[in-house]
Amino acid sequence: MDPDCAICSSPAIAQCDCEAKGLDTAVRQAETRMMTTFFSDIRAWVRGHAQDYILTYFNVLTTRRRDSHSMHLAHLTERALYYYGTRPHPTEIAAANAELKRGIDEDWRASVQRYPEVLEYFYSLVTFTLPRDDDSAVKDPPLSALTGARMREMSGGGKGKRQVEGGRSTPGLGSIRRPPPPPSSGYAYGGRY
Repeated sequence: MDPDCAICSSPAIAQCDCEAKGLDTAVRQAETRMMTTFFSDIRAWVRGHAQDYILTYFNVLTTRRRDSHSMHLAHLTERALYYYGTRPHPTEIAAANAELKRGIDEDWRASVQRYPEVLEYFYSLVTFTLPRDDDSAVKDPPLSALTGARMREMSGGGKGKRQVEGGRSTPGLGSIRRPPPPPSSGYAYGGRY
């Protein structure tokens, strides 16, 4: 004998979908309560590491460009002294500085355009772990009416939570891998990590 609907009290033979809809609503509400801070922590972690990586990448590019600019200015100065016995003309210096500015803008644009790739990479480092079906926490949850002892045992322990960067406790977040090394000489950019 099947029980009547727990929501609308219709007989079981009516096969209403009230309980299924109620379960869907409860799942959405539980996800909102439990996962919002979890996803916020992941988003903040990914965003912070992606920004750090992009800024490091940009700094490497601009350092190279500034070094090249300094060598170009030194060449202009040497050439002017050798041929004319004076400093380079101000328009040559202004043109070189304008080229540096254009180059830095290009470097920044190239760096920012890598955000989708970098964000995808850091999101791929986040791992979720689900307990096995035979895990005691799954077979005998602490909210079970069958065993009150387990509920008292779990209430003080905080078991099942892992630490995330910054000391904040977040359920289910596995070990977070380290970000890729910052760009250095000889590191190939433009490809996948």
